[in-house]
Amino acid sequence: MFTILPNLKKRAFLPKKDLIKMTTATEDDEMALSEHIEEFSQRLVFCVVTLVIATLFCFTDVKEIVRIFQAPAVGVKFLQFSPGEYFFASVKIAAFCGILFSSPLVLYQLLLYLIPGLTKKERDIVLPVSLGSGLLFATGLGFSYFFLVPAALRFFISYGAEVVEPFWSFDQYFDFIAVLLFATGLAFQVPAVQVVLGLLGIVTGQQMLSAWKYVIVICTIVAAVITPSTDPITQIILSTALLSLYLGGSGFVILLKKEVL
Repeated sequence: MFTILPNLKKRAFLPKKDLIKMTTATEDDEMALSEHIEEFSQRLVFCVVTLVIATLFCFTDVKEIVRIFQAPAVGVKFLQFSPGEYFFASVKIAAFCGILFSSPLVLYQLLLYLIPGLTKKERDIVLPVSLGSGLLFATGLGFSYFFLVPAALRFFISYGAEVVEPFWSFDQYFDFIAVLLFATGLAFQVPAVQVVLGLLGIVTGQQMLSAWKYVIVICTIVAAVITPSTDPITQIILSTALLSLYLGGSGFVILLKKEVL
């Protein structure tokens, strides 16, 4: 009460036009906030509905998706060790694919919500980086599916070929594939991060290249952490890919700075 009274006294001495302007500005701010909240809720509902539809669509044809996931495991027989294991694995597969298929629309809705509040310089950074990030993530998924997963499976199968038969749990196999795919997609975001740091002037391309010795160690550690297998082949392939991405990103930042200048 005591903190409000001085404001009221100050307003009492203001001209009528100024009071009207202050009241109008407050109402405009409240309307703008409510409009932002309403727009955010609408876009959030759209994203959730898109995710649910994509998941249901994948679940209707989940057997074909399962065959795609099983394709790299040549010569392996999958077993169901508990009632409902395959069903719950199918639900996880449908949800995983639903997230992947709906992510472009979700990202698009997020950009539509954020872009009006950004400056021109920020928009020039966010739009290309978002597009490049999506392409890099998709490239990481493809690289993992066609190179990392087959290499890891061949190692596991050949390692115990003379001792054990390759009978695997399908649920555990899918967890292995999903972790490797998603982790590789995230790891392939390195050039996008480099471009952002370079455009903001935090790190230059020359500084990135000069740290190549440390980057080799970091890539090796990251490859060992994000790969669920312990075989050296998978880790070498992933660490080499990460190092190549880092060097390519550094070179791209140098070229980008030259174009800007």
